[in-house]
Amino acid sequence: MEVFNTISDFRTMVGKALPVGNWYPITQEMIGDFANATLDKQWIHVDAERAAKESPFKSTIAHGFMSVAMISKLLEAVFTIKSLKMGLNYGLNKVRFPNAVPVNSQLRMHTTVVAIADLPNKGVKVTFACTIEIKGQEKPACVAEFLAAFFE
Repeated sequence: MEVFNTISDFRTMVGKALPVGNWYPITQEMIGDFANATLDKQWIHVDAERAAKESPFKSTIAHGFMSVAMISKLLEAVFTIKSLKMGLNYGLNKVRFPNAVPVNSQLRMHTTVVAIADLPNKGVKVTFACTIEIKGQEKPACVAEFLAAFFE
């Protein structure tokens, strides 16, 4: 965990990598909860028996958008800015899902701070280059340029 006192201190990270996060297991319960929340209940995500027989992955897989949805949590686990009053998801510039995430896989994220731009109200827009790695796999689960707004 890297700790910064202020946004001004965090600005030193532009062009640099944040710490690599811990591994997070992806359970069938998490995949099912995401399917229920998004109403995307395609069998490849929720029907373990059918997936074992018919899927090329031989198991259920997480939704691609589940990986993107985890970015905020994965970032929160590797750095903090003490002076922040709030942070918001600002958007995504680019997202790709190069590899499926089978149930019981483990994910972690590699992140670089690409840019920091000023926003009104003592805020900044931070652009992060994020790669979500699957333990034991060469290709990542997700590669995304993620934007967040932070306010002091």
